[in-house]
Amino acid sequence: MAILKPFRGFRPPKEIVKDLASRPYDVLDSNEAREEAGDNKYSFLRVVKPEIELPENTNLYSQEVYDKAHSNFKKFIDNGYLVQDNKRNFYIYAQTWGDKTQYGIVGCAGVEDYINGIIKKHELTRTDKEEDRMKHVRVTNANAEPVFFTYPAKEEIDSIVSNIVEKNEPVYDFTADDGFGHHFWLIEDDSIINKLEKLFEEVPYFYVADGHHRTAAAALVGNEKKKNNPNHKGDEEYNFFMAVLFPDNQLTIIDYNRVVKDLNGLNKEDFLNKLKENFEVKKVGKEAYKPTNIHYFGMYLDGEWYSLKANDDTYDDNDPIGVLDVTILSNYVLDDILGIKNLRTDKRIDFVGGIRGLNELERRVDSGEMEVAFSLYPVTMKQLMDIADTGNIMPPKTTWFEPKLRSGLVIHTLD
Repeated sequence: MAILKPFRGFRPPKEIVKDLASRPYDVLDSNEAREEAGDNKYSFLRVVKPEIELPENTNLYSQEVYDKAHSNFKKFIDNGYLVQDNKRNFYIYAQTWGDKTQYGIVGCAGVEDYINGIIKKHELTRTDKEEDRMKHVRVTNANAEPVFFTYPAKEEIDSIVSNIVEKNEPVYDFTADDGFGHHFWLIEDDSIINKLEKLFEEVPYFYVADGHHRTAAAALVGNEKKKNNPNHKGDEEYNFFMAVLFPDNQLTIIDYNRVVKDLNGLNKEDFLNKLKENFEVKKVGKEAYKPTNIHYFGMYLDGEWYSLKANDDTYDDNDPIGVLDVTILSNYVLDDILGIKNLRTDKRIDFVGGIRGLNELERRVDSGEMEVAFSLYPVTMKQLMDIADTGNIMPPKTTWFEPKLRSGLVIHTLD
């Protein structure tokens, strides 16, 4: 049984929401954030990337940065850029990309659910990144950015969302500079709120789709507060953290591709011959090759595209990790041929989200920065959930979700 609770969110006035809402902290570096915020005093990057208001050589993990996050968050509230709702609500957050719109419910998930495995993860987290976000949560005393969850679609929940969307105008409705549409509704009716709470109690598990470090940080801080409160009851706000939950049948994982700096001392002919030991290799030519099925790969090398089809003995359909294309590529190409043993630390490899397109792979290779690029077929939602259900962990840089959640549309405070 999973928990989802309504909360009294802090939200921006409609007039400034487009200027305030920002991309999440982890999709752009400090210089990009500094440029994107510019002279926009409303930009929520001033809260989630507060170093942009400090000297450029400031240590990103210094107390000065976290203190700036705290003071800027307080300033946003004091100046009326963020105003708290009068009552506990759920919210609907929809995102549009091209002709596709996905509808999520914003609420608060349970810290205990994360600790007890009701909220399932599919990626490892790094201690340094966890600690960074934990400090941010501690100093702001808030979940400034939501995490991105999915759950097995439930028709009754979908029906409630559809009914609200059809009968009510959104309180926010804008298209960001990157072309993604963002739409936001309040669910204020207590009877509907109570109904949704009960329906989510029938959902066995939530799954972290995007935001593993934010999820871990929020849960760990909540657990800290529990341990430090001798009068803990279990209904305090710190027992919950903000999430947007999308039904699994509305989400699409897009490809997450790889580029490599060199061929590990091999010439082109020897490299191709080694590939043929485990793949059926075909030259495609100049036209970019995007795989259309699992176990097929595209490869860009020396100005030409190739298709690679994995041999049957390179994967195990009964192994949720072994059947993944990222595992096949890692085992039989990156490790075995190119000598890349650790995807997290090896500087010879980089990862390119599919949102950038195959042209980006060509550009990285044609520039001479990289020697070879690989395009992959995306992981499916079923594969993600199977891996989480079996307690397994996906290899690094496996899933890429778009659109990213905008930060600043609603904030949950821990008191």
